[in-house]
Amino acid sequence: MEPLIPVINKLQDVFNTVGADIIQLPQIVVVGTQSSGKSSVLESLVGRDILPRGTGIVTRRPLILQLVHIDPEDRRKTSEENAIEGEEWGKFLHTKNKIYTDFEEIRSEIEAETDRISGNNKGVSDESIHLKIFSPHVVNLTLVDLPGITKLPVGDQPVDIEFQIKELIIKYISNPNSIILAVTAANTDLATSEALKVARDVDPDGRRTLAVVTKLDLMDAGTDAMDILMGRVIPVKLGIIGVVNRSQLDINQRKCVADAIRDEYAFLQKKYPSLTNRNGTKYLARTLNRLLMHHIRDCLPELKTRINVLSAQYQSLLNSYGEPVDDKNSTLLQLITKFAAEYCHTIEGTAKYIETTELCGGARICYIFHETFGRTLESVDPLGGLSTIDVLTAIRNATGPRPALFVPEVSFELLVKRQVKRLEEPSLRCVELVHEEMQRIIQHCSNYSTQELLRFPKLHDAIVEVVTALLRKRLPVTNEMVHNLVAIELAYINTKHPDFADACGLMNNNIEEQRRNRMRDLPSAVPRDKSLRGPDGQSPSPTELFPEGQVTKVVAGGSQSGQNVSEQTDSGMGNWRGMLKKGEEFAAGDRPAALYPLPAMQQKGYAVNLLDVPVPVSRKLSAREQRDCEVIERLIKSYFLIVRKNIQDSVPKAVMHFLVNHVKDSLQSELVGQLYKAALLDDLLTESEDMAQRRNEAADMLKALQKASQVIAEIRETHMW
Repeated sequence: MEPLIPVINKLQDVFNTVGADIIQLPQIVVVGTQSSGKSSVLESLVGRDILPRGTGIVTRRPLILQLVHIDPEDRRKTSEENAIEGEEWGKFLHTKNKIYTDFEEIRSEIEAETDRISGNNKGVSDESIHLKIFSPHVVNLTLVDLPGITKLPVGDQPVDIEFQIKELIIKYISNPNSIILAVTAANTDLATSEALKVARDVDPDGRRTLAVVTKLDLMDAGTDAMDILMGRVIPVKLGIIGVVNRSQLDINQRKCVADAIRDEYAFLQKKYPSLTNRNGTKYLARTLNRLLMHHIRDCLPELKTRINVLSAQYQSLLNSYGEPVDDKNSTLLQLITKFAAEYCHTIEGTAKYIETTELCGGARICYIFHETFGRTLESVDPLGGLSTIDVLTAIRNATGPRPALFVPEVSFELLVKRQVKRLEEPSLRCVELVHEEMQRIIQHCSNYSTQELLRFPKLHDAIVEVVTALLRKRLPVTNEMVHNLVAIELAYINTKHPDFADACGLMNNNIEEQRRNRMRDLPSAVPRDKSLRGPDGQSPSPTELFPEGQVTKVVAGGSQSGQNVSEQTDSGMGNWRGMLKKGEEFAAGDRPAALYPLPAMQQKGYAVNLLDVPVPVSRKLSAREQRDCEVIERLIKSYFLIVRKNIQDSVPKAVMHFLVNHVKDSLQSELVGQLYKAALLDDLLTESEDMAQRRNEAADMLKALQKASQVIAEIRETHMW
């Protein structure tokens, strides 16, 4: 399994070049509090002094450290090819191919790069530094050194420095493919270890947590770490390994790592003889190497699948961005044709991208016609805004100065036109709604159907402008046609319409039947003209009714004194008999008080203004008036329903013909005529900078994924076991 770790290192290099963390690679993340000895552990694994050292916070940026073991032959070959002196060297990602053989120079470069991003006064950054060390004295490992957990800000650190560092640590250790190396000093209580606490938060089962106890030589006299190292205090599933670090004095005196490892071995032999072979820096390196190899082996199948899925996604994304334009003429014509086709398909319901969240295109137009417009027309009351008094007034106005024996036809025609006119407003509103939906289809096609248009914002704007202008041009024509449809119905009231004739015949039969029922319900003991007979049972003569030639004047609105004729009810008798009866009462001198007061101006002696005579809001109608009004109302309702049916059928047809179908048929020719011009080619097919950048990024990422797939494909099954 030894070749697996270099494979992961190669993958890390591949994805580092594109600066993306879309693949979570297996690696070892070192976590611990500030000054717990994390950097010392790493230096012990490397075997050289490469990391900045000191008191306080020293590691202020994540350091991704790749240790690459090289054989002597490979080392000689590489040294000859690259003119490298020495058996160990290092390379930074940010310095490209520059090779460092002096490890002091590597440390200086880390300090300089840290100060460049994080400042020189204790600032912290989450931007990582990538360092690769080649040496025959290391095992293959990939480690991440993170800033130590701290509590209080110092220097230029923000007040929420503790939160920022914890967020940075969690970002790395929450990767399920990482191994957590929790570093804790032996001279502190393990139960208070911040590193173990943070590790347990993201890895509650402890399947990928390894504990390292540092500074075994600094424990108080009379105490030891036997219980801690045996896992009796806090058990850790992958184990607890103790190490002895170099002190700050050893570092200042330039004590080499090899001497420190020998001293560590001697200390463990003396203090913990039974645990010597399971502790120390060398055992830690072998354990980390073994854990990482097994972890990579377990993660590799999922990693391979993830890379293949991402490759397909980025290939599709790159295809949607399109290739750079070579032939502008054909590209422009192709885009125009595709947009026009998608627009028509959306109306017809055959578009490639079907909307599932809401009605769109032709379905929305159908909904407007049959749900919105249809229900609106059905909700219009045939007699809405028309009271019985309005009907009666229209009947009287249509008769002129002559009393009518029959209901005048002119009154019906005037009233039914007034009601039919009310259908015009919802019809025009239907046109407006369809026009709005045709506008929305433009945006729908731009977003879902023709992704290529997003590459060329000027072409997209020009297409929207042309289609909008076409729709705007057709709107007055369609409105005029709808207005004419209503005007046609108003122009000729066809009382010979078959449906209307049937309704009239049925209505006359009903009225005749109601009249017979009323006659049948009259009391048989009371003669119908009893009130007009004298005491001797004889009818009075006209001279008795109107003594001294007095004539009672009756007008359409009431008597000479403002008395309304409609109040002269005759309890089933004809109007003429009622008028005779009232005249008889007036002749007897029993004239009642006026039912309606005179206008104020008339009471005060001013000239009478006939417009000020009050019109009663409601009054009891005579039998004939009720019958006449009922006849007119029924006729209006019957004819209105016929017209409404015609309008409900003809308006959608007119809208489809003059607006929808016309736009569908002429859209492509309009777009070609307006946009397919040599002078506009370069301007319309100018790509947005954002689109070009995204295409380049997608292409780079696709190359990286393809290279990563090749790297993984090189692994043989024999390497896995």
